[in-house]
Parts: sequence; C-alpha cells; structure tokens
Amino acid sequence: MLPVWFTACQHPVKNNVANVSKDALKFSDSNTYIASLAGTVPVIDGISDDSCWAKATWDTLDQRWLGAAYGPDDFSGRYKAVWGGNRLYFYLEIADDSILNIHEPLVQYWDDDCVEIFIDENASGGIHQYSHQAFAYHIAPNMDAVDIGPDQKPHTYNSHVKGKVLKVENRYCWELAVTIYPDTYSDDKTDNLPVELFSGKVLGFSMAYCDNDTSETRENFIGSVNTPGHFKNDGWIDADCFGKMVLKE
Repeated sequence: MLPVWFTACQHPVKNNVANVSKDALKFSDSNTYIASLAGTVPVIDGISDDSCWAKATWDTLDQRWLGAAYGPDDFSGRYKAVWGGNRLYFYLEIADDSILNIHEPLVQYWDDDCVEIFIDENASGGIHQYSHQAFAYHIAPNMDAVDIGPDQKPHTYNSHVKGKVLKVENRYCWELAVTIYPDTYSDDKTDNLPVELFSGKVLGFSMAYCDNDTSETRENFIGSVNTPGHFKNDGWIDADCFGKMVLKE
C-alpha cells in the first residue's frame, strides 16, 4: 500500500449541493468551460485564498460515466479553472467518504481515487490512446500524474503537474497547475516546449474523478461533461468526446 498524507484544510470548504445533471439539449453550452485569465497565478498550496479563484466559475462533477448510482454522502465534487502563461490552474473540492490509494503508480492507477484531466491542446480531437494527440492525466493524491505513452505503456508525467491536496473531515481540496504541451510532445526528448496560452484559445477539455471506496477496481467514474463517448469510457482513447475550454481575459 502506498501511504498518502494530507494536511488539514485551513479554509472552509463549501459542499456541492447542486448535484443536478446538465441538460443534454444544451450540448455545447453544458460541455464548455470558460476559464478566466488569472492575473496573478495562484500559489499551489491547496488553499483557495488567491485572488484569481474569487472570479473563477464553479462547474460540477455530476455526470456518472461509469458505475452504480451513488448518494451525496458517498461523493460530490466541483472544480474551477483559470489560466496564465503556459499553464492551466484548477481548484477542486471533492467530498468523498473514503479515499483509496493502494496500487503502485503505474499499475491499475485508474482504480485508485484520482483526479483525471483530459486535455487536447488544439482541440483537434482524434485518437490519442497511444500518442500525445491529447493527454489523459490520472493525478493521484501524491501527485503522480500517469498517462499512456506512444510505446503503449503507462508513464508518469510528474513534471507536467504541480499540486497540493488538503483534507478537512471527508472533503479534499485539490489545487493543481498543469503545463500545456502540444501534440508534438515526445517522450524521447528533454527539450519539449510548452504552449503559451492566449485569450480566445479553445482546448479540448473534460474533468473527471475516479472514485473507489473499498474495491479492487474503480467503483465510479464521474465527469463534468455529458458527451456520449465518455459514457462509453472512450475518453482515454478518443479526444473527440472531450468537452471544450475557452480562455478569456
């Protein structure tokens, strides 16, 4: 078992009580997140007292992509995002009655509790299962960030993600900084350059959480968008099912 340590959250955490499914008839609106420019980027400490978070908009994790029905005592989640330079910044509040992290970083990492962020830098879609056409970062509480490489093997991309998780009662506050790379990223190179973000840029994007309380395999997979492909668990294969993120000033 791999131990994970948490620190007490120093600021109140608001539970997500509006756990209402998005309206599938408003497909483009419900699956598009508008991210504001941070101005001053946040300090990655798990505390949402940075000025940028005050203007960021919450979105809920309320789409049950996989698994049995669950109640708010088992799981509820929401997130917000801002951008600056070559990074996206995320703040998540996850209420979970149990958090599991028992596997080695590159073994069944999707079956542990983790945040999963799907990013397609140029929103071009397409198959990314064994390429960097898009990334599907599985981010563990200890900040191991895993995706599958072109060699068809999982790798840690920990240099892409910086984060901190704080805990209060059964709630977990995740603050993450994710560096954005183009589809030309190569695992064989050490000089990959990230992409400089700008207002008006559109990225392929979905946010999700893998929830597992006591089982050997993942119990629920809960996401932010209602695209059909995600309900078929195609997100790790096909970026066409991602939602969108639009950057604004």
